[in-house]
Parts: sequence; C-alpha cells; structure tokens
Amino acid sequence: MIVKTLPPSSRPIQEDSRGGTDRPDELYDTEVVPQNGTQTLVVRSPRLLATQNLTTIAEPETRYDPVEIKAYYQNRPLQVLRRIFAVLGPTLSLAFGLWWDSRRGIVVKNDRRRANQLRELLTQLGPAYIKIGQALSTRPDLVPPVYLEELTRLQDQLPPFPNEIAYQFIKEELGAPPEEVYAELSPQPIAAASLGQVYKGKLKTGEEVAVKVQRPDLRERITIDLYILRHLAAWVQRKVKRVRSDLVGILDELGDRIFEEMDYIHEGENAERFFQLYGHIKDIYVPKIYWEYTNRRVLTMEWINGTKLTQTEEIRAQGIDARYLIEVGVQCSLRQLLEHGFFHADPHPGNLLAMPDGKLAYLDFGMMSEIKPPQRYGLIEAIVHVVNRDFEGLAKDYVKLDFLSPETDLTPIIPAFSRVFADAQGASVAELNIKSITDELSALMYEYPFRVPPYYALIIRSLVTLEGIAIYIDPNFKVLSEAYPYVSKRLLTDPAPQLRASLQDLLFKDGRFRWNRLENLLRNARNSQDYDLNLVLNQGIDFLASERGAFIRDKLVDESVNGLDALGKNVLHNFTYLLRERVGLTAVNATPAATVEQQQTLEHIKRILTILQETRGFDPAQLAPQVAQLLVNPGVQRLGQQVASRFTQKAVARLIRQLLAA
Repeated sequence: MIVKTLPPSSRPIQEDSRGGTDRPDELYDTEVVPQNGTQTLVVRSPRLLATQNLTTIAEPETRYDPVEIKAYYQNRPLQVLRRIFAVLGPTLSLAFGLWWDSRRGIVVKNDRRRANQLRELLTQLGPAYIKIGQALSTRPDLVPPVYLEELTRLQDQLPPFPNEIAYQFIKEELGAPPEEVYAELSPQPIAAASLGQVYKGKLKTGEEVAVKVQRPDLRERITIDLYILRHLAAWVQRKVKRVRSDLVGILDELGDRIFEEMDYIHEGENAERFFQLYGHIKDIYVPKIYWEYTNRRVLTMEWINGTKLTQTEEIRAQGIDARYLIEVGVQCSLRQLLEHGFFHADPHPGNLLAMPDGKLAYLDFGMMSEIKPPQRYGLIEAIVHVVNRDFEGLAKDYVKLDFLSPETDLTPIIPAFSRVFADAQGASVAELNIKSITDELSALMYEYPFRVPPYYALIIRSLVTLEGIAIYIDPNFKVLSEAYPYVSKRLLTDPAPQLRASLQDLLFKDGRFRWNRLENLLRNARNSQDYDLNLVLNQGIDFLASERGAFIRDKLVDESVNGLDALGKNVLHNFTYLLRERVGLTAVNATPAATVEQQQTLEHIKRILTILQETRGFDPAQLAPQVAQLLVNPGVQRLGQQVASRFTQKAVARLIRQLLAA
C-alpha cells in the first residue's frame, strides 16, 4: 500500500463542536483508492495515526518547545556533560594546534591540513555546527581560500548515512519500499547535507525528481545542543550587564526554524507559498513538490539541472551571466524581506542554482522566516534615510525596529550613525558590505543601549549569506545601489501610510520642496524591473486628492504656481526685451526675468519631464487618451482649480503692487 499526502490546498477544513476549525495538524479523513492495481491510502493530514489501524505511522509533529526540552535534559545531567566535553575537547584541541602552528612559524591560513581538520570537526559535532560552517563558507572576506574550499563541502558533500536506513524511512513514510514508489532511484545519494541526503529518482509517470530523506536521530542531536547553547545564553544575559540583546529569544527563533526544517511537509508548504509569492518574478524558478510522495521525513520534488552560483567558470562556459543572476537574487530577496515578509533564511550556494536556460532556481525551503509589516516598513525607511544621509531619521527608525527603547536619548547616537553609514551608498561589497556595517553597528551596540530583537538574526544571516555569494562573482557589487531602485519604486507606489509619511519627509525639509530628491527617486525607480509609470501617476493623483495627501498637495500647488509664475516672467521678459532691442520701442519697460530660485525650479521640472520621457512604459502615442483620462479625474480637476486660483491671486496681487508703485 502506498501512502499519499495531499497538498495543503487540498486539505479540507472541518468545523469543530465550538464552531471553529481544526488546526492544520489535526486529523482529517482518509480513504483507500485503487491506482493501477495498487491500493493507495490518501491521507488528508500531515500525519498518520495509529487509530487508522495502519502498519505505517508517521512521526508526531515536530515543534520546538524549549520548556519541554529543558524539563527533559534537567533530569539527565550526565548526558549534558558528556555532550559539553564532546564539543569542548576537539574544539580546544584544534585551537591549541592552530596556536602552536603559528608559534612555529607555520602560515595557518594556508594550511590545508588544518582546514580539513576544521571541516571534519564541524561534521563530527553535528547539524547545528555544520550550519555555522555553511554560513562561513560564503564569506571569502572572512575566511582564507584554503579553509573556504573545505567549508564549501559542508553544503552538500557531508558523509551520507546508509541506504538501508534511508530506504526504511521511505517505506515508513510512504507505505511502500522505494522500488514500488519510484521507477528509478540512484544507488547512492548524490548530495548529503546537515539534515538529510538527496537521491535522484524518476517517478513511474516519467518525471525526474529529487528525493530528500532525513538523517536518523536528528532531533536528539539538535535538541541537546540547543539546550546547552540556550542555557549559556541565559547565563550571559544575567551576568554580563553590557549584553542588552535578547540572546535567548534569538536562539529560540533559530530553534523554531531548525525544527520546522526537520518537517518535510512544512518544507513543501513553504515551497508552494514561495512559488505563489515570487514564482512570477522574471528568471526566478521554484521546483514543484510531488505531494503524493512526500511526508514528514521524505520529500519528493522536481529535479533541477543547475550549477552553483559560486562555480563561475562553469556558468560562464554555458553562456550565462552570473552577475545578472545575483541581481535577480537580490531583487527577489528585497521582495521577500520588504514586500511580503516571507523570506528564505538559508540562501547558501547549494540552494541557489543557475539553470541552463539562464534562470535562478531556489532549493531547500526548510529554513524560512517572516517579518511583520511594521518591521518591513521600518527597514524601507531605514534604507531611505541611509541613502539620503538622514541620520536623525535613521536613529528614529531603530526605535521603531525595537533596537532602541522609546526613552533612549538619541543625541549622541546620531553622529555615531553618520560615521558608520557615511560612505554606504557608494561603497562596493569589498569596501563596505553588510558584514562590515554589521561589525560597525556591533561596536555601537556595545557602546550605546542597543538591543538585538530576535527577528533580526535570521535577516542578517540571509543577507550576509547572499552577499557572500555576490563577493565570489563581483567584488564591486553595490548592495545599496542595487536595492534603492526597488525602494524608490515602493515609495512612489505603495499606499501604506508609513511609506507616504516617509515620502513626505524625503521630499520636504523646513517646509520647502526638494526637487532633487524627487528627481533621484524617479531616476532610480525606473531601473526597477516592475516599475509601472501609469501606476505611479494614477496612485499619485489619488493620493494627492485624498485627505492624507493634503500637506503634499498644498506644497505642490505652491511649487506649481511658482513654476508657472517663473515661466510667465521669462516669457514676458523675453517679449519686452524683443520690443526694446529689436523693434526699438524704448518706451516699453523691460520686465524682470525669473529669480535664480525660480529658474532652478524650472530646471528641475524640465529634468523631471525628461526622466519621465525616458522611463519604460512612456508612450507618446498613448499620451493623449491618458491625458484625457486624467482631465476627468476629480482629483486632477481640484488640483487644477487650486493652481488656477492661486495663480490668479498672485497675478492680481502683482498688478495691484505695480499700480500702487506707479
């Protein structure tokens, strides 16, 4: 009998006796249906229960519960001590060896023997430490090349566990041995990572698939490490007063993600959600999940033929632009972090592949995380303030993002920010990257009353890992320069009140409109892939016509009147000059031209019109119907009436002044 798990979208939602709905992990109905002569059990739930009288029973749902873990290991002190010594012994031995080598004049950073020893140590210590090594394997700015080469093997070249165990898991999870489930299965795993190993297979319907099987005894090995590290973090928080961050909360956040990663049904759901949110982005590919061959410890997904992004020579030989794929990855990450908040927290090179058709494929959706809307908007505002050197605004952003308490005195922090971010926009990854900024901020956090919120750790892990791949491909990759077009687009198109307030702060200072900032926004936004000029115009007009846009509307009306006034002055000045100098009517007094300030406003308007003309989506052939549509818009009509009214008032006032002066 083959066990099939239906995808989340297929699972029915049943009402309980209280009128509510069952949780997704509760039992749903099951049925046995014949398929090609084989009885197949269709399970409408992530887990199988013994009450169904089945020989195949899946593991209970995997959830991280620090209280339960603590209660378990408090009664097993000898087991905890053995693990502590198991970690400390080889770690101290390696550290002593490195110190002794340096004393003997050996260049440690070029010693392949020690690099191999470090990789073997991390492998021996288990999944939690392997993930540390994976993170380091993407940092050529921190790790010497010899060590980098060895640590890269931790991504998918770990020692595999025996096939017999993997086949037993497949039978237990899917209800039949591998030969009955798959038409083909590679005799050995083609990759082995920290939590599982992958076989290449083929379904009986002909599709090539990757079959991921979880490592045995995984939960036991991870929980004891998390218990020890959590205990250490709590001790540091209590004893070291300089540490204000929630270290226990950060560790719990990581524990939640690792435990979710151990549940392959949850990973499949993540993959489908990732596809729904980001699968439409140009040159992004998300593999399909085969739910009928997936359960808690076995995942079957579409096989992807691809090359790691760090294998630049192989990618170049296929005629693929690796730098372009990094740009695609950065744009996708921006949407993950700043638009939908659902992001891939483990984008190491083994999980990002360049496909032969030039697309970027994402793999391994076990470690995902979410950012809440206030945090997303806070990050966008922070990027805007960094790019525009508004460090007072940046300090306030850190309060919104929960790095600083509301009662913190920001006066000494603002100049400290200016030192850290002074050259951020123009710096390349090699000169000033996310890691270096993070290091500078760490120094500030030690000196000032900062605290690190738990959600921040996985964001930094994701960004730093992606940035490490960028360093491999192009040391001059400008992170903020790549991000700002998207941020500019969001500021111009997102109707969220927080971003409208940021746009207002950006465009106005001391009540004066800053045309250069609008130019910069429009120039950057047009480089964003999904920038829609018509959307910007329509949303901008709707916003200006609303109550929320009253402040900007009034200021823009003033600027428009000043611009028309300057244009009128220039026209009248040129006309009177022509009469006096060319025609000879000296009785006509020359009218003064526009002031320097008014002339600058006109120049800004001309440049903005040029930017709009050069923006993708601007079509003169469609301009007439668009203008006609705008003219019947009530908001545009109100703006026009305001401009005409103020311009008339200004003209009448000038006429009266001239008559009185005469």
